[in-house]
Amino acid sequence: MATSPLPFDVQPPEYGEHYNVGPWPATLTKLVVASYNIRYARGPFLISGGILRKVGLLPAGGRDKTVQRNIRTAASAFTNGVLLPPIDLLALQEADKSTVRSGGVHVARELANEMKMRWTHAAAGIPRGIKPVDRQWWLDFEEPIQLFDEGDTGVSIISRHPLEDVTRIDLPWNECLWRPRLAMAGTIRIGATRIRVLNVHVDPHAASGGQLEQLEAITQHALDAGGPTIVVGDFNTLSKAKCRDTREFMEQRGFTTPFATGTATWRGAGLRLHADWIFTRALTVERFGVARPLNASDHWPVWAEIGVR
Repeated sequence: MATSPLPFDVQPPEYGEHYNVGPWPATLTKLVVASYNIRYARGPFLISGGILRKVGLLPAGGRDKTVQRNIRTAASAFTNGVLLPPIDLLALQEADKSTVRSGGVHVARELANEMKMRWTHAAAGIPRGIKPVDRQWWLDFEEPIQLFDEGDTGVSIISRHPLEDVTRIDLPWNECLWRPRLAMAGTIRIGATRIRVLNVHVDPHAASGGQLEQLEAITQHALDAGGPTIVVGDFNTLSKAKCRDTREFMEQRGFTTPFATGTATWRGAGLRLHADWIFTRALTVERFGVARPLNASDHWPVWAEIGVR
């Protein structure tokens, strides 16, 4: 399994404030799960914002206010029941921790605090002082983390009640070697039922084969854990072929999704693509959807209401 030769700082998951300290109710019959690539809460304008940044017209000040405003908007959407049912668990990708581009805000912590929920965060471990390699032009609109930025990005899980056995999963990657790829997992215990939840952020730079290599590591973790499983996240299936290959790969390993292939979960410059998915195994999805319009990111959240027996 190929991995980057570059060293990077692997840190254990970080845990936040303990809201809702009680266990998951043993009588719970429905679990609402959502996934959101929040793009460090900088708003929906990835491509136009990237162009303005490249020509020096994007203001450097006020980022913290923009990020905090977007976090409040997202927190309201995830709790008020309008765009989607109030959630029990939220998987975040591109959750920056105190980077310059996020205005110094710890995105997962502030969002969880707004929602009065628990949080855990796994940092990517961006190598310090290593200049990013050239990327595909169509992926070069994202503002990179600065070479000596003390912050980081990563994946997070925000949860109404405790998660057990939280695990960082480092993924194999060969493209964009300055950006480590990872997933994280945690277990929900509802009475005698244990549900393993995996939050993934697949490499957009990789060809389909490279993406499936990362999914192999993720599904192997799920198979080793056994039992009911939910796999959510940004799969970066930015073409019809990648959508098809990812769906077939997951279905061959016993996972199903309620989302039709091609469901728009990302938009930019007039394009709409299917990047974000929810897959389950040994569970029944009763309702699902895409939370539009929520403009804290260039992605829209995907959500599913899952029956718990």
